[in-house]
Amino acid sequence: MTYPLTHRQYYEGLKAGKLLGLKCKNCGSYTVPPKICCAECGGTDVEVAQLSGRGEIRTFTVIRVAPEGFKAPYIVALAELEEGPWLMGNVDGLDPANTVEDITGKKVKVGHRVIPPTNYTAGEGVAVTFLLE
Repeated sequence: MTYPLTHRQYYEGLKAGKLLGLKCKNCGSYTVPPKICCAECGGTDVEVAQLSGRGEIRTFTVIRVAPEGFKAPYIVALAELEEGPWLMGNVDGLDPANTVEDITGKKVKVGHRVIPPTNYTAGEGVAVTFLLE
């Protein structure tokens, strides 16, 4: 079986300013990041689709102890996209050390950040980011 959208294609799309996902031809749901099947119904009849990249933060946390390649503190959030799926990413543009307001419910736009290679990776990575609108 071939993947209609590989993770490499997904990350290259992010770097080009596009949020790519899969649209299920059975139930109409969107899946992002890409998987072999629809996240809702498990169907494999999916097609590549470009999503709006807009959503709303549903929950978040502040990371205070970071893995290699990241600098703490930073904010990780789950955002519900306009098309339905939830996506995890880092919130950019806020100082997590001084942010005390609740950002749940805030509107966001998806972006990305390139992560340089570390000792434990096979090359550069791409992290999903959210910018408050």
